Amino acid sequence: MGGWVQHNERTPGGSRSSPVAAGPLLRYQRGLQRPTGNFVFLSGITYLDHAGSALFPESLLKAFTDDLRDNVYGNPHSQNISSRLTHDTIEHVRYRILQHFHTSAEDYTVIFTSGCTAALKLVAEAFPWIPEGTKQPSSRFCYLTDSHTSVVGMRGITSSMNVLSVPVKPKEMLLSEKNTLPPEEQNCTTPHLFSYPAQSNFSGTKYPLSWIHDIKSGKLCPTEIPGKWFVLLDAASYVSTSPLDLGVHQADFIPISFYKIFGFPTGLGALLVSNRIAPFLRKSYFGGGTAAAYLAGEDFYFPQKSIAERFEDGTVSFLDIIALKHGFDVLERLTGGMENIKQHTFALAHYTYTVLSTLKYANGAPVVRIYCDTDFSSPDVQGPIINFNILDENGEVIGFSQVDKMASLYNIHLRTGCFCNTGACQMHLGISNEDIRRNLQAGHVCGDDVDVIDGRPTGSVRISFGYMSTFEDAQSFLKFIIATRFSKSDTAVPFQSSVTKLPTESVKSPVQDDYSSCNNANKLAPRMHILDRDLWDSSPAAVKTVKWQPQGTETESIRAAVSETAVPTWRRGGKPITVTNIYLYPIKSCSAFEVAEWPVGNQGLLYDRNWMVVNQNGVCITQKQEPRLCLINPSIDLKQNIMIIQAEENPGKEAVICESKVCSHRVKTYDCGERIAGWLSTFLGRSCRLIRQSSDIKSNKHQKNAKGLTPATSISLSLVNEAQYLLINVASISHLKDHISARLEEPLEIQELIPRFRANLVISAPESFEEEEWAEISVGSLRFQVVGPCSRCQIICIDQQSGERNKEFLQSLSAARGRKVSVILQSSRIARSGECFASLGHATMVVLQRTGPAAF
Repeated sequence: MGGWVQHNERTPGGSRSSPVAAGPLLRYQRGLQRPTGNFVFLSGITYLDHAGSALFPESLLKAFTDDLRDNVYGNPHSQNISSRLTHDTIEHVRYRILQHFHTSAEDYTVIFTSGCTAALKLVAEAFPWIPEGTKQPSSRFCYLTDSHTSVVGMRGITSSMNVLSVPVKPKEMLLSEKNTLPPEEQNCTTPHLFSYPAQSNFSGTKYPLSWIHDIKSGKLCPTEIPGKWFVLLDAASYVSTSPLDLGVHQADFIPISFYKIFGFPTGLGALLVSNRIAPFLRKSYFGGGTAAAYLAGEDFYFPQKSIAERFEDGTVSFLDIIALKHGFDVLERLTGGMENIKQHTFALAHYTYTVLSTLKYANGAPVVRIYCDTDFSSPDVQGPIINFNILDENGEVIGFSQVDKMASLYNIHLRTGCFCNTGACQMHLGISNEDIRRNLQAGHVCGDDVDVIDGRPTGSVRISFGYMSTFEDAQSFLKFIIATRFSKSDTAVPFQSSVTKLPTESVKSPVQDDYSSCNNANKLAPRMHILDRDLWDSSPAAVKTVKWQPQGTETESIRAAVSETAVPTWRRGGKPITVTNIYLYPIKSCSAFEVAEWPVGNQGLLYDRNWMVVNQNGVCITQKQEPRLCLINPSIDLKQNIMIIQAEENPGKEAVICESKVCSHRVKTYDCGERIAGWLSTFLGRSCRLIRQSSDIKSNKHQKNAKGLTPATSISLSLVNEAQYLLINVASISHLKDHISARLEEPLEIQELIPRFRANLVISAPESFEEEEWAEISVGSLRFQVVGPCSRCQIICIDQQSGERNKEFLQSLSAARGRKVSVILQSSRIARSGECFASLGHATMVVLQRTGPAAF
């Protein structure tokens, strides 16, 4: 097993003359290498979210599937031959789990659960709590504030049982040492439970395992109350890269999730319960397999004698449990054991931490702020997790969402946010309880991309290493930090991008009635007719479509006359604001279709983002995964009632109504047929299909939080991400063009930059970024509410004409302007008369916000 030695080394990707203060670094000596052939899917990928999930080796999957081919495994509750084989194999796996943690069935019982969270919930429900209001002293549930959400959530159950919960800060535990228990406390048998993580999933800090004995013996006391303490050790993060000896550190409850260790199977965990406490656990519900006997007609139930069988309701996930056997075998064969994994992963983390902590700008300011409680001096106190935020030259935090998007351009997979550990996030980032409440009121929730509010971060960035991580992974990450934080003159980092261009074909698709009923699937069937010729014939084709006809009373609400003559809007020096470009994107993430005038429907521009390309699992494919989507050029001819696609679309059988999820919204869609699916798959080189949003408007109404602004009622969205329209200002883009050109060190035309933002409306306002102060926009009789700035997306790095990707665009944009650029709109009110068209040259009237722009 390789270790690390002192060595003066040039910083990755940099030079001795760069502003990076390299200093003496630790060169990792290659010892545990990524097994050949086991992780071929990681080619070109730097995976640094092992604390989120390990990755399974191909040999594990092969061993498991070979086992399933060679054996028949029946339901373990039956008594036939295949069922007995299953039962015996499960019992062998229980033994293997106990062996892995250096204990035996004499001391611990393995209860299989759906994961660590389910194991924690089981403890909260079954622990022998004594509630408030009885003659005996009541129980306490204490937990370290640096705990996973699933641990803190146990207090919801204890509260319903009238048991008090007491949060304990890590520093308070160090002050809770007691020499001896008072005599009156020594005889009290009231059970209390203290929970803490063996390793923080936020910072990687390893809390002392000696706390287990100290708390149970009374040397440490989480809270001053007489009674008997039991310890729940949350080991989910710890055991993924470190050995745990339960023969020495005898916690009473140890919940684990196996995907954290092996990567496969998911949805399977276990609760290891000390046999000393197991007989005292309570249980009210009983499921299949847990009863030794019961009566259906009377309230009589007698549980199974085995603790495991008593608490494993129903049939366990027996095939997944069998997979664990192969997980242990493969892990041992590839790594030699958990101690090797511990040393290997720590060496990578130590090296990365050392380089990160020495990176400085030319003015001496640090590039990152690392959140940790140790100096990474020993794997006994620090796990292979590094949590940090990136800073600019002035010490301001660069939002984690922006970092995540930049990392994705380098194919680096990391994690951002608060990592389901609000307590640690508050402690390290200095976020108060009031801040959490205020941020929630402002619209920020766990898991969103609101990363900075009022100049303060709401979360951070986390990288973590696993046994399949390599020194090259650490180097790739460090090169990414250096490449994105220093100019080319400081560090020479090559950027390469290539796109293989394939021939295209014109295919035609029907443009169905956007407002017709969807009650009959046959009426929705797209009648596509492709000319009978070679698949890659480049000549255009057209398909007859159903003419767009607004129905009934909708005619008045969605059609209003708009003049093409610009009427001056005297504002900011008396200069007018006009519409200069109108774009729609019939197929989500494909090329734009530019128009001079276009009808407006109740979901935005008519047919805007009504189709999308999905993979074999029905998940939307965008340019983030497939940049060549921008080479597909759809256009719509309203007079001929056809959509012509210069690289797409095919006939199909009767439409199939299906469900597809887009940006967390579930929408009704229907498939556009086998032939177009085949054509798309050939063109993109991957299995995919074309689907269209159903015109059943009622089933498609959804809206996002309007970020503090009052949303319009019954807003219906197409397959967009956030709102009905995206608007950019030419003056703002021109301002950015100068900064980006200077950073790229090459001239840049504004007409090259505008398509990268994929806006629907391009307006010409007199001042750059003044649109951030707008609350409403009126375009003739069309009125729009400004929802807020649009989340910055890495699609800006893709040349919309060639499909080539250049990472410099997003990082240049970030350097030029930390805030978001474009704004998103939704329809507020439409005039009730005439025809409704968005037209070039139309004047724009603006209503300013009363309190200035909101902070996002």
